[in-house]
Amino acid sequence: MRGAPPVPAAGVTYEKDGPLLRIVGETRGFVTGPRDLGVRGRALDELIVRQRNFFAARGEGVEWKIRGHDEPADLTDRLRAAGFVPEDQETVLIGRTEELTAKEPALPDGVTVRRVTEAADLRRIAAMESAIWRIDLTWLATELLGRITATPDELAVYVAEADGEVISASWLVFYGDSDFAGLRGGSTVTEWRGKGVYRALVATRAALAAARGVPYLQVDASDDSAPILRRLGFRAVTTTTPYVWSPDRADQATVRPE
Repeated sequence: MRGAPPVPAAGVTYEKDGPLLRIVGETRGFVTGPRDLGVRGRALDELIVRQRNFFAARGEGVEWKIRGHDEPADLTDRLRAAGFVPEDQETVLIGRTEELTAKEPALPDGVTVRRVTEAADLRRIAAMESAIWRIDLTWLATELLGRITATPDELAVYVAEADGEVISASWLVFYGDSDFAGLRGGSTVTEWRGKGVYRALVATRAALAAARGVPYLQVDASDDSAPILRRLGFRAVTTTTPYVWSPDRADQATVRPE
């Protein structure tokens, strides 16, 4: 789950820099590595600064995703020294699809769920996300469409609707022949929270994963979502924190994951 979808979207490239995987061409850059980077001290500082300078030359921000058990232990201190700033810590949760599909999802009256692929629906999702988080997330529609176009079988986007309005949205990411699929998205408008919409979208995606023979689901869960997912049977395995550098702090906000 530390890598990237096997096939990048149009305009997106994957690059290796020593132990790191660098993803270039999305809204902001992304960097991830193995549990132990295998470099220490000055060599680690140089590796960090190289990533920062690479994206600075492009005029872009970059996210370096850190897990709670990553090494070396001073990696986060060195990231901070290079100007990277931590965003909210999330809990990494794992769930078994067979347990999550044991019960039929129950939706509130008047709410329907459907899988979407068209640009118009993806723009509606982006508009909902922008309204919830009060930041401009119009780029999300373009990013999702690019990924659907590149790998239509590897990304499943769902919306929950009521009275013709999108009230929640989430997506499921497959990683080739991996035993894991990732739950992403998961935002719900305020007035529909606590009514089972989020749980229904989890069950819907779990059913698709089960049909594809994927035994596990993984989530980087916010503090709002983690308690719900625990009640559904997910288990915490570690934490994850995005460390972000940007030439302009205003562009560092992003869609919260599950």
